[in-house]
Amino acid sequence: MKLMGNRIYLRFLEERDAAAKLDLNLRNRSFFESYLTTRTADFYTMDYQLQSIRSGLASKERDEGYFFGVFLSESDELIGIVSLTEVVRGPLQSCWLGYSLDQHHNGRGYATEAVQLVIDYAFHILKLHRIEAGVMPHNLASLRVLEKCGFEKEGLSKKNVFINGQWEDHLHFAIINPED
Repeated sequence: MKLMGNRIYLRFLEERDAAAKLDLNLRNRSFFESYLTTRTADFYTMDYQLQSIRSGLASKERDEGYFFGVFLSESDELIGIVSLTEVVRGPLQSCWLGYSLDQHHNGRGYATEAVQLVIDYAFHILKLHRIEAGVMPHNLASLRVLEKCGFEKEGLSKKNVFINGQWEDHLHFAIINPED
């Protein structure tokens, strides 16, 4: 299954993507470490990436999380990851959005396009009611992505996530399914 955009497409990560996922993370190690949770040395191994993909596929089967690769349509190059995690059913029908994009592809609208595709998937295929996201206040590019995609700021979570050796504040955003 592919979610087709104008210049990118999303598809679930598969074991065959492990080398490309490892390469993406190695190329962007210092860039990602400024914004993503603290990673141990084993994260940067093929074994870890394979296990991560397998875990993501199992999470999808349990309807707990969905992990997509962001691929350039023209070359099929993996340039990012977008995920829907902590899927909760019952009266909440919600999840958390996460995304990362290769530093060399930032500023071209790919992250916005990827997030919009995954929002459509979450609301129309998964029938979720609410998607939440957190972003550090100084991550202006990520803030713009969320705002362009219709997320609204709901508040500030102080010292919310351990990133790069310290607890970081996060602005809390959410978007509601317009059909609900």
